[in-house]
Amino acid sequence: MAMTGADSLFVDTNVLVYANQLRSPRHAVADGLLRQADAEGVELWISGQVIREYLAAITRPQAGIEATPMPMAIERARFFVQRFQLAEDGPRVRAQLLDLLAKHAIAGKQVHDANLVATMLAHGITRLLTFNVADFRRFDGIITIETGPHA
Repeated sequence: MAMTGADSLFVDTNVLVYANQLRSPRHAVADGLLRQADAEGVELWISGQVIREYLAAITRPQAGIEATPMPMAIERARFFVQRFQLAEDGPRVRAQLLDLLAKHAIAGKQVHDANLVATMLAHGITRLLTFNVADFRRFDGIITIETGPHA
């Protein structure tokens, strides 16, 4: 991933989950991507939705990985709020979301992904760091998807 210091990068929930689960097969890659971006001076962004999704994902068992106890998950979420820029939801995000829903064939759970993109656009962020590339392909041309190897 080639980044310049002037770039902003929105971090998807899955990157935070993998970076914070030592037993995850993607832990080293996710942690490395965040460290690389930080070392290159990239401004990293998350949103309230990402924090909620992180708490939901990390506190339930996943593919051989034990659930993180909620007090530990809350501690990490508080760290994220301090560590990353927080893109707030509001009228601009809602307007962007409704525009995206009107322009793309989006329904059901895909609305959550569209809301992340709407949040990015409302805050002038066009780059997304994710391992769920397929979920965001419909937004090619609107955002740039960054990912690690084996995504």
